[in-house]
Amino acid sequence: MTNQTWFIIAQVMGLITIIFEFWSYQIKDKSKYFWAAGVSSFFWMLMFIAIGISTGMSTQLSLLLASTYSTIRNVVFWQIFKRNTPQSKEAGLIFLLIMIVIALVAGTATVLSAPIQVRWLHILGLVAALSFVIGQYLPGVHYVRITVVFYAIIVFLTQTPLNILEGDFRWNIMGMLIEVAKISSVLVFYLRYSKQEKKPQLAFAKP
Repeated sequence: MTNQTWFIIAQVMGLITIIFEFWSYQIKDKSKYFWAAGVSSFFWMLMFIAIGISTGMSTQLSLLLASTYSTIRNVVFWQIFKRNTPQSKEAGLIFLLIMIVIALVAGTATVLSAPIQVRWLHILGLVAALSFVIGQYLPGVHYVRITVVFYAIIVFLTQTPLNILEGDFRWNIMGMLIEVAKISSVLVFYLRYSKQEKKPQLAFAKP
């Protein structure tokens, strides 16, 4: 297939991602959120594979790693929060620590492999990704939404000529729209629930 075909495939995968991304940040229940986020991350991963084939994999490698890591993490957290027991809480904490270590090691390696002129952006991406991972696991509805906005801004920049250095398609419009959808969904969430009566934040069941 041609680079143009792969670029079109990337846009289709991105469109599916947008639907699930926007939906996920309207969900208050943690297990349902992680299910929707897992589906979104899977198509997000496919988008980066396609855009990497189309424009060059070197500038998309850290994003491909992040999306693959995100898919696995969301599926595991979905099961952990679905069970909602002291045992799942303990397993979740252990898994979170393992994921942070893996992200640091793998993320550092991919940052170092990125072209020197875009390395600063990938360093910011690594910091944002780690913040988001922790924010996802913390109880309540706020941490994940605050950290995802920062993360989305950085990933948005990686889908522009600031990061895509080669090829005929240096603006991945769908990749940019995905990040806009995340930020928009967070804004819509707070608009919808701003006037609702305050309730205890969703968290694990107490032991």
